[in-house]
Amino acid sequence: MYDPASALRGTEAVFAAHPEVPAVVALKDMAIDAKYDRAELTITVARENLIAAARAVQAAGYNFLEDVTAVDWYPSEPRFQITYHILSHGLKARLRLVVRLDSGDASVDTITTVWPSANFYEREVFDLFGVHFGGHPNLRRIMMPEDWQGHPLRKDYPVEGYR
Repeated sequence: MYDPASALRGTEAVFAAHPEVPAVVALKDMAIDAKYDRAELTITVARENLIAAARAVQAAGYNFLEDVTAVDWYPSEPRFQITYHILSHGLKARLRLVVRLDSGDASVDTITTVWPSANFYEREVFDLFGVHFGGHPNLRRIMMPEDWQGHPLRKDYPVEGYR
């Protein structure tokens, strides 16, 4: 049975317990938070360090961007959590790279220069949550019609849409 007390929280605890993990080594100077729970590593970086962090883990052997997704923690701030699910086939390891964004400035640089496959995932997050990805090569709606008002996965979006 899962014991929540077994989770490691905070960069100091996680990095001390797993100093040999390539993602820990690569992100030791950029991490602002970390969690190790159920054999899964999550490292949070500041928005301005995202591209450098993506390049660092790629150089450390994490070779596959599996997914980019978002969570709206409304009414809490920072409101948005952008999560990048990254794999290393050679290391047989997973990493969640997280960036937190305030509602007043819900924007982050695109990582399509590091992983081109982020293109459609970032468009989906833009379309459904309204998070802007600076420098994206084609940032436009991907699921909703171009003239759609609002972003349907935001928690303050009306259940039945705008009328």
